[in-house]
Amino acid sequence: MGKSGIHACEALQSATSKTARRFNLDDRGRIVEGTRADLVLVDGNPATHISDTLSIREV
Repeated sequence: MGKSGIHACEALQSATSKTARRFNLDDRGRIVEGTRADLVLVDGNPATHISDTLSIREV
């Protein structure tokens, strides 16, 4: 659990899939065939260390 009191995976979901569902954006927020493909490659594993999202390798 991070300093914010939530796990890294929960933070990632809140910034992606949960937000897309809340605003009825069915074409984004998930990696599924037929959806928008905005991806960021990072060094590390943001699912365990959210600060790894700052180590962007490619967009």
